Amino acid sequence: MPSSETGRPVRADARRNREKLVEVARAAFATDGAVALETIAREAGVGIGTLYRHFPTREALVEAVYAAELDDVTASAPALLEQHPPEVALRAWMDRYAAFFATKLGMADTLRVSLGTGRIVTAETRRRIVAAIGAILEAGAAAGTLRADADPEDVTFVLLGVFLSAGHEPERIGRLLDLVADAVRP
Repeated sequence: MPSSETGRPVRADARRNREKLVEVARAAFATDGAVALETIAREAGVGIGTLYRHFPTREALVEAVYAAELDDVTASAPALLEQHPPEVALRAWMDRYAAFFATKLGMADTLRVSLGTGRIVTAETRRRIVAAIGAILEAGAAAGTLRADADPEDVTFVLLGVFLSAGHEPERIGRLLDLVADAVRP
């Protein structure tokens, strides 16, 4: 795996340290968005210098966590389609996206900084989300279980509205996701 800065391969131990830092940060940020970076480094079994070598700022670490978690969510669409009918896969995917979004509420201040710079919600991020939703909607349209005219961009906007307006209210989010799922059925 080449380094984006030097073109040289990243040492295996450096790659493991980075992965461990992201893994520990994922868990820590999910419960306490203001967790100290020193705590993350300690729990990852590395020094604070190692953390800063990989992530020069708190925002850089938050961005790495966000990207890793978004990868998990968007990559789950094909597997869900293999396991479930499209309409069930859509609801399961929306639940995963809701869980992803809920963990970000604890990092709201840090995310706000990164969002303002355009480093987190980029055209590529949006494309990946829309593509995941689009794959499920397309399969559902082909099966006749989801509306053929449901636009993945529109569904993305609606989902963001649900997550931003419902905050930390899982029951309300569930009800609103049921409404979204019903809206895209024929």
